Amino acid sequence: MRNNSLQKIIIARLLIPVICFLLLETTISYWVTLHYVDKTHDSALLDSANSLKQEIKVRDGKIYIELSKNALEIFTWNADDKTYFKITSKHQGVLAGSKTLPTPNLYGVDWSHPIFANSQFNKQQIHSASIRVKHQDLPEAVYIHVAETITKRNKMAMDILLADLLPQILFTVLIGIYLYRGVIRGLSPLHHLTDQLAQRTPHNLSPLTETHVVTEVRALTNTINQLLARLAEASASQQRFISNAAHQLRTPLAGLKLQTEVALRSNDIQTMQPSLHQMQNSTERLAHLITQLLSLARSGPMEGQNQLEHLDLRQLVREVCIDWVPRALQKQIDLSFDDPKQEIWVRGDAILLKELLANLLDNAIIYGNTAGLIIVKLIADKQPCLLVEDNGPGIPLIEQEHIFERFYRIQDSEGIGCGLGLAIVKEIADLHQAPIQLKARNNQQAGTCVQIKFTL
Repeated sequence: MRNNSLQKIIIARLLIPVICFLLLETTISYWVTLHYVDKTHDSALLDSANSLKQEIKVRDGKIYIELSKNALEIFTWNADDKTYFKITSKHQGVLAGSKTLPTPNLYGVDWSHPIFANSQFNKQQIHSASIRVKHQDLPEAVYIHVAETITKRNKMAMDILLADLLPQILFTVLIGIYLYRGVIRGLSPLHHLTDQLAQRTPHNLSPLTETHVVTEVRALTNTINQLLARLAEASASQQRFISNAAHQLRTPLAGLKLQTEVALRSNDIQTMQPSLHQMQNSTERLAHLITQLLSLARSGPMEGQNQLEHLDLRQLVREVCIDWVPRALQKQIDLSFDDPKQEIWVRGDAILLKELLANLLDNAIIYGNTAGLIIVKLIADKQPCLLVEDNGPGIPLIEQEHIFERFYRIQDSEGIGCGLGLAIVKEIADLHQAPIQLKARNNQQAGTCVQIKFTL
């Protein structure tokens, strides 16, 4: 099936039922016509048998047959078949005709109507008609048997078959040609679509033209155009990513290079200390930036291969919080996890969800208050909800609509961030179809609360 063309499949599925229908119609027509041909010939045989009734005579209480030679020749003459007859009585036996002609059994047969039978005589197939003559002038019942060979019947049957089959064959051939040409014309939009795609370059992701496209093919072109639009969007996103990454990497590398040159010009280790500290900061910022760029690349549309599986969100959040406790303690921040005390199963990618929570905790530690508080809450509901709260300075309302953009940083913000943490969180949340939003903390306290709702 996979090696067949659509054209062959359509033609086969259209033509085979047509051929089967025509063969069935021809067969039915043949047998119906043959039935009436047999009926006509049987009627002629019956007429011949009835004509012999007139030749039956009775003399001195005995039955005899008066059949002249000329009458016998007229009766038995036939250009295509041989005709035989036989007249018998119950007690006298054969009165006239061919003595060896096969006849029906005289006993146990209903003679109220003619008896027709097929048999063999003189190495030929014959068809016979038998009647019983019962008259008040006859001393006993007389039976007349008339038979003929079936050459004429077979010839007529063949003529009928050819007369019916040849037009059907011609009709089938014409239908096949019409279907073939019709399918080719019907599939021409697909060939045109193939030509359009074959002429495309990898950089040409513009929509396909839909001129003279039928409705069924239009559904295909619409799907392809949607795919091209998604590919164009992914390609543009990739180009923006590369451009932004190059821009962001250039700054720490330039600073690192500058501080290296300053350090090389210094002869005293004491004068090198400020440059070395700056080099350390640039290196940390560069390492942090590269880590976040790799996370962003994995969660963005360029990857698109993440397999979602059923996982326990409670266990995952608990593990991440334990891993980040030492980092929080370095800044004297109290990191707590409000455990729901039950398993919460969602569909997701474990690695990406850990990256999501890690970025939220990283942001809360970097931009939160020293000796502050971070609370991670997990609420079991129809839609499980993850909340990360801190008591830092919070995010101004005017900035909240931009903080999920890539490389966006709030002016005068502290820390070595590069504006990718929350962008990564947004990408991963979108991948899991989990809405993310900023909420005010309880009792209108200062700080930031990030809420993410998952689907089961």
